[in-house]
Amino acid sequence: MTVSIESVEPTPAITPAGQAGAAAPAHRADSAGGGAAGSGASPGEVLRPHAEHAFAAELAALAAQDDRPRPARWRMSPWAVATYLLGGTLPDGTRITPKYVGPRRVVEVAVTTLATDRALLLLGVPGTAKTWVSEHLAAAVSGDSTLLVQGTAGTPEEAIRYGWNYARLLAHGPSRDALVPSPVMRAMAEGLTVRVEELTRVPADIQDTLITILSEKTLPVPELGEETQAVRGFNLIATANDRDRGVNELSSALRRRFNTVVLPLPETAEAEVDIVSRRVDQIGRSLDLPSVPDGVDEIRRVVTVFRELRDGVTADGRTKLKSPSGTLSTAEAISVVTGGLALAAHFGDGVLRASDVAAGVLGAVVRDPASDRVIWQEYLEAVVRERDGWKDFYRACREVSA
Repeated sequence: MTVSIESVEPTPAITPAGQAGAAAPAHRADSAGGGAAGSGASPGEVLRPHAEHAFAAELAALAAQDDRPRPARWRMSPWAVATYLLGGTLPDGTRITPKYVGPRRVVEVAVTTLATDRALLLLGVPGTAKTWVSEHLAAAVSGDSTLLVQGTAGTPEEAIRYGWNYARLLAHGPSRDALVPSPVMRAMAEGLTVRVEELTRVPADIQDTLITILSEKTLPVPELGEETQAVRGFNLIATANDRDRGVNELSSALRRRFNTVVLPLPETAEAEVDIVSRRVDQIGRSLDLPSVPDGVDEIRRVVTVFRELRDGVTADGRTKLKSPSGTLSTAEAISVVTGGLALAAHFGDGVLRASDVAAGVLGAVVRDPASDRVIWQEYLEAVVRERDGWKDFYRACREVSA
């Protein structure tokens, strides 16, 4: 859980160009046991705690019972990191909840990559938990998931390399005191894991600033004639989604610096229902919403609708369907169900019903009013209307679609 701590800006470990090694990192607050830095919030007030705070007890239990070899500056062994993500029961009976529901080998390859000198690229369609997995990997490996660069079309070079405190720069010229380290530079100096979200949204020339960092494990500071060298434990996790191909594709030189792990969509409907139920339950508890078990039937229907329209065929394989323009991802199903729970709590009897999720489903499916609405109406009349036990869902969807 979170408590207020004072954020300490570490001084980057900079050494004269050509010299090996790096200075010892400045003091950092222990994020694994602390709270939201600078938030001033009490433990129960943070809307979405960082992974290392929300699951601090599980991380501590794993670290205490982990007797396997740990890479330099890792909080726990690769086996324990994988157990943290996939869930399990420890020898003392402590239950570790699953953070990711999917193929075990995918997680094992991702964790093993971070234990080498190769950076990790998590690739997949929107809503396949790339950001979620990257956050929990960083929390388990380094105890700190907050070293983050958010990729956008306007991400500047300073976000990846370093910037300057211009008041000090103008007053005293280039100096260490005037240098403002990026999250990447801080991770290099302290041997931590840094995250770069939506890498393919970053302009190509900014992306390529990572090439020297990932290949030479050094970040030159030519203004000072010095460099920051990565210490053992440093690594980088980037995420990108398949739908962004063609936006700012990675250069072949940069792509070669990554091991790419593709996060798939859930293989079965039951697996997706389980994922949605777990996440909605976690979110609901933080918002004081009704418990998920009361609405599992509606969750199953939302997941069924999304999977059928996403796959272009009904679950029984008998009817081919047109797919709408949206992704209809697991993340969107979580959003629809969470919104439905809020409706049930504040304007209903607290039980999730078809009328609570119908508007959310419509909003997720009909992104393009011209084409998607036709696809949705055809699906309603040809599939939902004829499905046993779905009459209430059909009526609710017809009402909001009118």
